[in-house]
Amino acid sequence: MRIGVVAPARPVRRQGSARMAALMALTYPAHEIVFHPQCYLEDGHFAGSDDVRAAAFLEFANDPGFDAIWFARGGYGSNRILHRVIPQLGPAANHKTYMGFSDMGFLLGALYARRIGKVCHGPMASSLGMNDTGESTGWALGWMIDKDRRGLEPSLTDGKPAVAFNLAILAALIGTPWLPDLTDHVLMIEEVGEPLYRIDRMLFQMAHATQLKGIAGVRLGTVSEVVPNTPEFAEGPEQMIVRWCAEMRVPYLGRAEIGHVERNRVVPFGVA
Repeated sequence: MRIGVVAPARPVRRQGSARMAALMALTYPAHEIVFHPQCYLEDGHFAGSDDVRAAAFLEFANDPGFDAIWFARGGYGSNRILHRVIPQLGPAANHKTYMGFSDMGFLLGALYARRIGKVCHGPMASSLGMNDTGESTGWALGWMIDKDRRGLEPSLTDGKPAVAFNLAILAALIGTPWLPDLTDHVLMIEEVGEPLYRIDRMLFQMAHATQLKGIAGVRLGTVSEVVPNTPEFAEGPEQMIVRWCAEMRVPYLGRAEIGHVERNRVVPFGVA
């Protein structure tokens, strides 16, 4: 297998890609990981201009020599290239696995909406050495290369197809053509770096979005690095999700092991 790494949002450091390449050489020496040079570019906040990031993604996604596209990191930016890249994906793009999370939810959602490739929420290629000591990265590689199920979110055994999104990205997708039809899917959400009142506001949007009518239920992943609120907010994340699921009239199904934390499980979209 050849895994291509691109950065549709923010750049990565060469030290991080070197760590990843070393782990790959130790654990999967028969396989190859290739970081596109675009991953290291800096254009203000972004890993190159919108045109440059779009071109890098299309180059690797449309190259039949790659079996998977592993997103380098999140940040902000992948939504800015959706209209450039999705219409230009060719036949080779249909046969790839795509993995990432956080801001990459924009691309994952758009790909899944058009049933392009095998889409997975999971750790990114820069996670190793940051918030991951290697276990989550191992899960990601295991699924991409061997379809090893040990790294999958445990609740996927319930027989229902699932998707996973960062809540802020999900909220931004609502009302756009890039949000897939999630009828009969379990929706898993996670969040990082937000005050609780903003999380509650995004849950309000989720609960009343007509595009989400018909989902099978909701699971709550990790809500991490919560920004303090003054005065203290009246509810915690699980209290909020229970209340909004009741208003949404869908079952709250419990927790999920996903998020901006060390144990970030793999959730293949649509796989039951």
